[in-house]
Amino acid sequence: MLRDKAFLVGIGGSGMMPLAMILRARGVEVAGSDRALDQGRVPAKFDALRTLGIALFAQDGSGIASADQLVVASAAVEETVPDIVRANELGCPRATRAELLASLFNDSALAIGVAGTSGKSTVTGMIGWILHATGRDPTVMNGAVMKNFATPDAPFASALVGQGEAFVSEVDESDGSIALYRPRVAVLNNVSLDHKALDELNLLFRDFLAKASRVVVNADNPDALVLGEAIQREARLFFSVEGAGDLVARNLVEEPFGVQFELHHAGGVTPVALQVPGRHNVSNALAAIGACVAAGLPVGEAAEALGGFVGLRRRMELVGEAGGVAVIDDFGHNPDKIAATLDALHAFPGRLLLMFQPHGFGPLKMMGRELVRTFGEKMAADDLLVMPDPVYQGGTVTREVGSDNIVRGVVEAGRNARHVADRTEAARALVAEARAGDRVVVMGARDDTLSLLAEGMVRELAAR
Repeated sequence: MLRDKAFLVGIGGSGMMPLAMILRARGVEVAGSDRALDQGRVPAKFDALRTLGIALFAQDGSGIASADQLVVASAAVEETVPDIVRANELGCPRATRAELLASLFNDSALAIGVAGTSGKSTVTGMIGWILHATGRDPTVMNGAVMKNFATPDAPFASALVGQGEAFVSEVDESDGSIALYRPRVAVLNNVSLDHKALDELNLLFRDFLAKASRVVVNADNPDALVLGEAIQREARLFFSVEGAGDLVARNLVEEPFGVQFELHHAGGVTPVALQVPGRHNVSNALAAIGACVAAGLPVGEAAEALGGFVGLRRRMELVGEAGGVAVIDDFGHNPDKIAATLDALHAFPGRLLLMFQPHGFGPLKMMGRELVRTFGEKMAADDLLVMPDPVYQGGTVTREVGSDNIVRGVVEAGRNARHVADRTEAARALVAEARAGDRVVVMGARDDTLSLLAEGMVRELAAR
């Protein structure tokens, strides 16, 4: 499938940008376009692509100049986009982002695929860091910036290109493309509501696990446990936080931005100290260690290396502090992710002021009831939720359920919530509300400008 020339439509997307980096590092002549580039959003991201020798064009068809170009588009790109129209006119070969990534993944000698509704990017980053730190020189495809590999000259390190056998990638169930991947080692973090109904998710994850030589499964998640039990005993590793399994975390000691625990395994007990917080990251750590063990690393070597992992951007990331108020940027956008973040933050004192921007009207309709339940159960009595309208970056969309519906349900559940349609005004409302000791948390996905918004909130707090 891979050609000498590739044009990526939507090149700035979280799944497309690391793919572009990997292709360029492998000698492909890469070019691309993006709606966000045309709109002037997040210019630093596109500057970083240019420094790699990637040519960028307006999304008007001008970059599609030859039938020799492989034109790659994400699922969100519609056939009416001028680049796609031009590609069809020229007869360019076409591929989806997932098809091209899967071909690279499947061709690798040690394909390690990370699946699940939540935690994929973190586990992928953890596995990548362990393999890198232990000299395995992996290639890593991630949907988030891995802080360990980010530098001033390469701030958007969502990909790592190595010469070793391992190709580590998160795989996406939301569009069904997980069916394209043939992993040697398969990780299943969890199964919960997000983009698809649970019965459909279970079928996708079942088929994914069945293709692997070794599987690593979260025994604490009921659906994942059932799927794992269908795999032959010698081919599976179960992990658990304070439960039963092959890799079990016990005696957790949580810190504001870290956590320590004992790892119990067949060889004994190994102490682990993480530089990322929360019980959910203990589970992520077990998944990553399990994947590396399944790939041939000793438990102790993997656990020790993981202590050097410093996290991903937008995963409970402390942006700054002003006037005694901390501002945290977080990728939480589905019930499980939001619950994990709130649980981790509530382990320590301080009111939470939440701004949650839903990542689309479709997901909001799918997850609405679960989101209401999650906020209703996980928010403290004095916490405040402010919700702007869902992210919208063009295209056709059905707006049956909006942020106002979620806010109404959270209020009925006895928690403090407001709908402020405009995101800038929502941020200002939280800044005005904040007082010393509070934690402001900006939550949401599919919108890189949320990080810029969080940085602006720190500045506003400092200027008060």
